Amino acid sequence: MIRQRSKPGQNPKDEFNYRINNQIRVPQVRLVGDNIENPGVCSTSEAMKLADQMELDLVEISPKADPPVCRIIDYQKFLYQQRKKQKELKQKTVQVVVKEIRFGPNTDEHDYNFKLKHAEKFLSEGSKVKAFVFFKGRSILFKEKGEILLLKFAQDLEELGKVEQLPRLEGKRMTMFITPKAAKSK
Repeated sequence: MIRQRSKPGQNPKDEFNYRINNQIRVPQVRLVGDNIENPGVCSTSEAMKLADQMELDLVEISPKADPPVCRIIDYQKFLYQQRKKQKELKQKTVQVVVKEIRFGPNTDEHDYNFKLKHAEKFLSEGSKVKAFVFFKGRSILFKEKGEILLLKFAQDLEELGKVEQLPRLEGKRMTMFITPKAAKSK
């Protein structure tokens, strides 16, 4: 008698869709795993009998293979390990934050220094900086001033970050991206 020990979908966190035990409808499967004496291709009914004898679940690991690859394991423990791996991968991914700094084409020295200090702080925290000059009305005539301002900004931030994208005019905005330099090993 083959029984269904674990039911996928019981847990709302069950984001993995593996077929187990009676849900596997193919005639033959390839058995793999540490607890299998003779891994290889066998009928699905044999594999389920073997899983039942071990009081474990037959889990379809790779359904697209020919024949599908199955393992005899504890399904709940397997799901736990999969979630744990996913959580570790999620922790390792770096979230990129983009901070914007806006200039006008005629930004004076004090405002420039104030915004420069903020950009230094953002880069030291590991955030990208998107610096842009916004041209209002006829100030678009001074696009060279805007480009000079952004290049000076990049030069002043040279030791903390590197320019990812040089100043580029898009409509009424001239934009430049600066990424933080890699942190030195401790």
